[in-house]
Amino acid sequence: MTLDEIITGIIYLVSVFLLFLIGKFVYDKLHPRFVLREELVEKDNLAVALAIGGYYLGLIIALGGVLSGESAGWLEDLIDIFYYGIASIILLNFSIFLNDRVILSRFDNTKEIIDDQNTGTGIIEAANHIAVGLVIYGAMSGEGGDLLTAATFWILGQAVLIIAGIVYNKMTPFDIHAEIEKDNVAVGVAFAGALIAIGNVIRIGASGDFIDWQTNLSVFFGFVIFGLVMLPILRIATDKLLLPGERLTDELVNQEKPNVGAGVIEALAYVGASFLLGWVV
Repeated sequence: MTLDEIITGIIYLVSVFLLFLIGKFVYDKLHPRFVLREELVEKDNLAVALAIGGYYLGLIIALGGVLSGESAGWLEDLIDIFYYGIASIILLNFSIFLNDRVILSRFDNTKEIIDDQNTGTGIIEAANHIAVGLVIYGAMSGEGGDLLTAATFWILGQAVLIIAGIVYNKMTPFDIHAEIEKDNVAVGVAFAGALIAIGNVIRIGASGDFIDWQTNLSVFFGFVIFGLVMLPILRIATDKLLLPGERLTDELVNQEKPNVGAGVIEALAYVGASFLLGWVV
């Protein structure tokens, strides 16, 4: 690595750090009902820590899409970083607002996290932020596109994420909302893994250089449909292979104390499967 490359890298890091601070400022202004220091230090609120930590990670992932691709010179790169970086922050926070009212529409997420310190809700909020960050990464990555192409694939990815979240809730033999309201962390962890996996599938389908609408849309929908069909199949396979003779559902909801470890296994099965699908297709 040359001295010029090191200096350029530092400039890019400083630029992204500034964007990160802008993203933090926007999130704080949109969530005035809590103060991080008070919730984290004085109240030891794990739910808040998870939700905000997920937002920070989702923001970094989203900004990573802006940084991907070939350099066009440091000055033009900086213009693109701030232009698409600000757009990513806006899309991230709008997606969070939208998903909170659609995917988890039956209760007040902020109340669950702040007043009830519901860890299950905090985990799902964190996963929602990360999943949206992955969607934006895919929409922003690659060469040959512009803000219109990025916005289009963000809209498509956001729609798929919402639909998949609703379908997941319908296909489970229990009511996710009801279990989360009962502070069932195991169900929250499992659902969080599903959301991140779906976001990762969308990221892979949307990533890459923009060639033309027909080619890129065909790749996107082909991969997303294949991924969403294969994820539940791989989940069933995981259930049979890792817990032979037992059912994940029974461990999550059909016992006095929900098994958080089983939720972790299900979540990681989804996330791992999403990466495997990206590597083999």
